[in-house]
Amino acid sequence: MRVVTRGLVHIYRAEGHDVAALSGIDLVVAPGERLALLGPSGAGKSTLLTLFGGLLRPSAGRIHVGDHDLARMTETDLDLLRGTEIGMVLQGAARNLLPYLTPRENVTFAQAAARRRGRELPDPGEILALVGMPPEAVDAPLSRLTPGELQLAAVAVAVSCRPGLLLADEPTSQLDRDARDVVLGALAHVNAVWGTTVVVVTHDAEVAARMPRTITIRDGRVGAEGRAGEEFAVVSADGSVPLPPHALAALPPGSLLRVHAEDGRWVLLPEEEDAGA
Repeated sequence: MRVVTRGLVHIYRAEGHDVAALSGIDLVVAPGERLALLGPSGAGKSTLLTLFGGLLRPSAGRIHVGDHDLARMTETDLDLLRGTEIGMVLQGAARNLLPYLTPRENVTFAQAAARRRGRELPDPGEILALVGMPPEAVDAPLSRLTPGELQLAAVAVAVSCRPGLLLADEPTSQLDRDARDVVLGALAHVNAVWGTTVVVVTHDAEVAARMPRTITIRDGRVGAEGRAGEEFAVVSADGSVPLPPHALAALPPGSLLRVHAEDGRWVLLPEEEDAGA
């Protein structure tokens, strides 16, 4: 499922002041991509993910998921979209699960609304096997599951209706390395088997390294993009280019730069360097 944002802005009201969590996000996520959203705390990553899922309304700009213009949809239509085409894993496995149900029962419950609308869906046991849930945990009380198994159950619930888009907020936080690798394997498997687009918010550099594409959010804007392990600056719609932190150390805000075309490349020269040349 394709995701497109244009000039996306989201403003919170906090202590009597407006706070811009996102300040003009232009982004395209292709169908079937696996993408990680990176950045420091408070940069706007989770806000962007929540907007993708239609849990928040943008203050300005547009956001399309597949053929759906989320800003124009009713709450009822958004609920239906999340029940059929968008799966979400909120931060903290317990927030995604009913504590009095087993993993199988949680998946069955998550599928109920879509089945009532006539959708044909995989058996809950098949969903749990797809994400790598150990057989002995499928019908066990949640209180007996490990943190990794709980997170797998949360992923299973999120993909229970075979969504075109899976959104996961810090799905490997507080997991040990082995459990983290199992959860990442589940996300990759769902992507490979069903072609589900996967967008993950993470602070973990090792998790980000497993994703073919990364987007770094800084101060509510796209600050950089990574592909195949290489990071690139991104030209915004207004022509601005956020510099990476190591460049800002040498070129603090307010620095004057001249932009030159040189042998097919674009070169940024500080004012004093250019003047002395």
